[in-house]
Amino acid sequence: MIFFELVGAASLAVWIYLLFGRGGFWRVGASPKLTRNALAKSVVAVIPARNEEAVVGRAIESLLQQNYSGQLRIILVDDHSTDATLAAAGAHQRLSIVQAGPLPKGWTGKLWAVSEGLKLAASWEPDYILLTDADIVHATDNVASLVARAEAGGLDLASYLVKLQCRTPAERAMIPAFVFFFLKLYPPAWIARRDHMTAGAAGGCMLIRSQALARIGGIAAIRGELIDDCALARAVKPGGDIWMGLTEKTRSIREYATFGEIRSMISRTAFTQLRHSIWFLAGTILAMVLIYLAPPLLILTDDRVAAACGFGAWILMLTAYLPTLRFYRRSPAWAPLLPLIALFYVIATVDSAIRYWSGRGGLWKGRVQDE
Repeated sequence: MIFFELVGAASLAVWIYLLFGRGGFWRVGASPKLTRNALAKSVVAVIPARNEEAVVGRAIESLLQQNYSGQLRIILVDDHSTDATLAAAGAHQRLSIVQAGPLPKGWTGKLWAVSEGLKLAASWEPDYILLTDADIVHATDNVASLVARAEAGGLDLASYLVKLQCRTPAERAMIPAFVFFFLKLYPPAWIARRDHMTAGAAGGCMLIRSQALARIGGIAAIRGELIDDCALARAVKPGGDIWMGLTEKTRSIREYATFGEIRSMISRTAFTQLRHSIWFLAGTILAMVLIYLAPPLLILTDDRVAAACGFGAWILMLTAYLPTLRFYRRSPAWAPLLPLIALFYVIATVDSAIRYWSGRGGLWKGRVQDE
């Protein structure tokens, strides 16, 4: 019984810390938009695309429709697509198409494609580079808001965690938790603090000052990184301010129709996040069990102290998760299922390790990127 009481006390202590000591990560809401200080800064958007015919047209159209007074050019980098990505992209005088060269050793595919686009962007000497994905549909004021925030705060890097699609049964179950777990790892309040080492960004929509990119040695400084957004944030933060917020209107239109697709999405980077360490993997599994699975299980024990601690941790867990569900317009009835959802993420993380050990790490559209 002492064991259960110790587990219960530890679980409750962790949830007290998460709610009151981790930067308020769980207070999820859209960041206020800024537009007045956008000025007429020049921006080049770079979009790497590999077999994105289903989404890239809408992404580019949303950038062409930006309500922005400064100069905005768009570069689409075709990363050896075998579908109709280029045809879907369309044609426009502000859109340039770049064909990525052969992938060099030591580079991930996405970052190599970005670097190919940046070569053309450099010839225009823009004030800012917008690094965005082929599945992101931007609100009409998105570029103006990002530039205004960067100018007002003297930021070197500003990013939006875009709203992910949450329509299929798999997405409804798993996507809010994905955002919850991400924000727990990278609390936006800590990212923005100069005196805090936490550095994070959301790769679907990142605005970086051109001078800051040059300062860190260009995108080549992170060329082998699979989790490129947070790697970029880590490189930029020591010499400049960074910021990450959430947005309601700028969104991803990439669909995850099945639980298997979401598992693959998590598996692509989870073991990389753990630095390919079996010890970090074991620690993560134990932590997830303690934080998410132990509270409901402890309630079922005959030990009153353990059950009380489990119940307290359970209530704090529900309290923390509800704002994320509200942000994604999901019923509060999903909150009690968070332990089962966490178990799914544990399984996907173990799957990520197995894929890495079997030579299939970071598999994305037929390309292994984590070896």
